[in-house]
Amino acid sequence: METLEKNISSPRNVWIIDTTLRDGEQAPGISFDRSKKLAIADALDRTGVDELEVGIPAIGELVQEDIRQIVALGLDCRLSVWCRAHEDDLAAAIHCDVGSVHISFPVSPIHLSALDKDYNWALSQLDILIRAARNYFDRVTVGAQDATRADKEFLLTFAARAQAAGADQLRIADTVGIGRPGTIIDIVSSLKAAAPGLNLEFHGHNDLGMAAANALSALEAGATAVSVTVNGMGERAGNTALEQIAMALTQHPDLTCKIDTSTLLSLCRLVASSAGQAIAPAQPVVGEQVFAHESGIHCHAMFRDNRAYEPFAPHLVGWTDRRFVLGGHSGATAIRSLLGEAGIQISRHQAQALRPLLATWSREKRWTAA
Repeated sequence: METLEKNISSPRNVWIIDTTLRDGEQAPGISFDRSKKLAIADALDRTGVDELEVGIPAIGELVQEDIRQIVALGLDCRLSVWCRAHEDDLAAAIHCDVGSVHISFPVSPIHLSALDKDYNWALSQLDILIRAARNYFDRVTVGAQDATRADKEFLLTFAARAQAAGADQLRIADTVGIGRPGTIIDIVSSLKAAAPGLNLEFHGHNDLGMAAANALSALEAGATAVSVTVNGMGERAGNTALEQIAMALTQHPDLTCKIDTSTLLSLCRLVASSAGQAIAPAQPVVGEQVFAHESGIHCHAMFRDNRAYEPFAPHLVGWTDRRFVLGGHSGATAIRSLLGEAGIQISRHQAQALRPLLATWSREKRWTAA
């Protein structure tokens, strides 16, 4: 009889593709200069991201030189560039010295109509551009833009043709963030059956607040890669957040990744600062309120076991420690403990007497994180 250990398989490693320097920078008002791009790329590499999508060469020579400067850093991760389904875009990408190219194709009736294209054009360009890209790049991936609003039969045909033409990977793009976990699972499962030799990647947007859930569902259904941005930065409501996916994978029984989660806080702060954006106090993983506790019930339990109201310890994402905050919801235990840390010893009766005073104070003063 086989031992239990032999029946337990190792978690499957997820390939993390960060597109902060491409899709993240497409957020309104965001533009990284070269020094910021280099600093962000270096930080992402040190965090353990597998691949960086570093820009759109067709924008012009300035962006192409930015990309070449990132290549010159000699990073450990793979570098790729993003192209539309145009021969000119591919020609621009060839001058960037990267080994991987991503070519994005509109696949929904909405996007095809907006570009005055049809299904036949998409399939013919797919064959032409993949075969052309194979002459210049070690790795060629294709994107199914607006896949969640595409005709399913056409999407399956598109995937099979991409595999036949020599694509290494297909990106399933939930371009306007309307996907739901159930629909994403169905799309991934169907694509795996239609093109079994093609790696699948999920690229989600957060318009309905489900980007992380959809990404995790795609991975659980068999996708091998996920596209993310730091702080979920991106157009409209943003993209799937790197820090959220990384921490979700640390909690997952069957999936894992190479991200050094202890660097997440410093990485997210670097990108937020570079973009001129503040990190929201309640932002998952890295917001200042994530490890701050005020409720008397919560604090009482936390003093006994830190796991009571935290899914993971602060140091795992780069925080030095958790904080207990005095306010209108504080209980006697927290009041005595925090005053004791300040060298002020009071009885439980005195702590109870302070509670209504704290409640009044908290109504009059706006709480700000220390």
